[in-house]
Amino acid sequence: MSDGRIDVEVEAGDWRDVGDVEALVVRAATAALGSEVGALTVLLTDDAAQAELNARFRGREGSTNVLSFPAPDSARPHLGDLSLAWETCRAEAESQGKPIGDHLGHLIVHGVLHLLGRDHMDDAEAEAMEAEERTILAGLGIPDPYRAETSHT
Repeated sequence: MSDGRIDVEVEAGDWRDVGDVEALVVRAATAALGSEVGALTVLLTDDAAQAELNARFRGREGSTNVLSFPAPDSARPHLGDLSLAWETCRAEAESQGKPIGDHLGHLIVHGVLHLLGRDHMDDAEAEAMEAEERTILAGLGIPDPYRAETSHT
């Protein structure tokens, strides 16, 4: 369990439709951290703000579901920041036939693993990261998000 702090900021979007979204985010992030010590900030925003972040920091146009911003080692125990876009996340959950809360939990776990240094640049890394996600999500009672998918999130 993390000895750090998980801050959740609901900036824009209909994230409150998820229910106690802050508790869900903290629970998923804490599970992903496992025994790692660290703090992070999670921004829940909309597609417009996410598109601005994506363009500014990644040089890519448009919104995306989750962005991870790892902190430098000198910032420890702060691991970094995550940003999630409401419209994109909701549309993905609907198209995949998943509850938005389950999809959000998966994306938080995925993003935290990125902050911890995991990646999916090649098939071996992707398989390892997906296996770790499945284990964490099972502990949260969230079904395997990859069972019906053919590509990595």
